[in-house]
Amino acid sequence: MEGKKLNRFKTAVWKWYAENKRDFPWRKRVTPYRVFVSEIMLQQTQAPRVAALFPEFIRIFPSFSALAQASNRDVLAAWQGLGYNRRALALKRAAKIIIEEKSGRLPSDFEELIALPGIGKATAHSIAAFALNEPSVFVETNIRRVFIHWFFPRSRKVSDAMLEPLIAATLPERRKTREWFSALMDYGAMLGKNSRKHDPNRRSAHYVRQAPFKGSRRELRGRMVRTLLALGSASERRIGNEFPSIPRIRIHEILLQLRKEGFVSEHKGRFSLS
Repeated sequence: MEGKKLNRFKTAVWKWYAENKRDFPWRKRVTPYRVFVSEIMLQQTQAPRVAALFPEFIRIFPSFSALAQASNRDVLAAWQGLGYNRRALALKRAAKIIIEEKSGRLPSDFEELIALPGIGKATAHSIAAFALNEPSVFVETNIRRVFIHWFFPRSRKVSDAMLEPLIAATLPERRKTREWFSALMDYGAMLGKNSRKHDPNRRSAHYVRQAPFKGSRRELRGRMVRTLLALGSASERRIGNEFPSIPRIRIHEILLQLRKEGFVSEHKGRFSLS
């Protein structure tokens, strides 16, 4: 790749970011804990929704210690509105490991990060970049969009492996890593908003059309967790009464799955959040 094009690209992204930087609460008073929480929240939830709910979650659980000591019920209650409740329990388990096994400090070693519950390769790299300002190469939705838009304008089935060398080639000096990735993500969000019908991510080899949320098993699981938050504890029949249009066998299957995953416990025929 020609150095001139890379330089034009970096100049354009930095310039746009200087004029259009998004204002998110996790970018203020940056700490490893605040970044860690925000990265888990942002895994499968749009940034504006996270921005609305992040401050209250941090107020309730201001540290790894506070989160590690909280009940699953309290964590799930604070998580409502973010979706994918599994992430909330994974975040709590990770906080417990950090307190009990890492002396309360977020690991800087990549292998230790990726070993934490709920942390995949991309999230581990993003935590290293945003929490620790480490030069780290990773691909997520907005970053993928930016590099496909700039460097593969007419290509299809662009793999992440094709993007990673370009991402590495544009990494700034270490102290600017956090800001650079913030710039890339903000620029990518702008591209996604302005070109929804022609989103560059549709030309990614990894593009998968998301299944409808309405009526999905995921939606029902979330509604059931909210029901148990409101009821405290209830029999399977009582829970089923809250979902008159859903077959009872489906209610039963999801309750068993939630119990197996540690979301709910059962005592004398009554279910409650663990």
